[in-house]
Amino acid sequence: MLLTNQVDRPMKQISRRAWLAGLRKLGLFTLGAWFSPLTVLAKPEDAAKAIQEITGGKPLITDRVNLIIPPLVENGNLVVLKVSVQSPMTPSDYVKSIHIIAEGNPLPNIFTAYLSPRSGTASVTTRVRFADSQTVWAIAQMSNGSFYQGKAETLVTLSACTELV
Repeated sequence: MLLTNQVDRPMKQISRRAWLAGLRKLGLFTLGAWFSPLTVLAKPEDAAKAIQEITGGKPLITDRVNLIIPPLVENGNLVVLKVSVQSPMTPSDYVKSIHIIAEGNPLPNIFTAYLSPRSGTASVTTRVRFADSQTVWAIAQMSNGSFYQGKAETLVTLSACTELV
């Protein structure tokens, strides 16, 4: 079967080998290195930048936030993460949001939970994926604009997020 272009002239068929050789000449084979699992993981600087964007440069207070993750994880595909913030959760003093930042995942900002005084308690339990052993931060934004942080470290023996199929 011959392919035709818009003016119904026969187009040259190209073999897979010739097509790949053309890609190599264009330098597109080096794109694969950009998508390597070793290059897609965030760096500690990326996590610091994400925290800076969340807080807008305001100081972080190390208090009131309790982040619980297992210190040793056999498989990074399903890791239970629990975070709670000490707050009365009244209309005048409550937790507005909780941000979870992981320095070793492809995207450092794992998730954000938005709360209100009607939430009752400032606690969240979920399951996350970890690409590698890393430090994880929980940043709580309070209704008065202040920020509190808690952190925990975990050791992952079998990573997630970077599996090649």
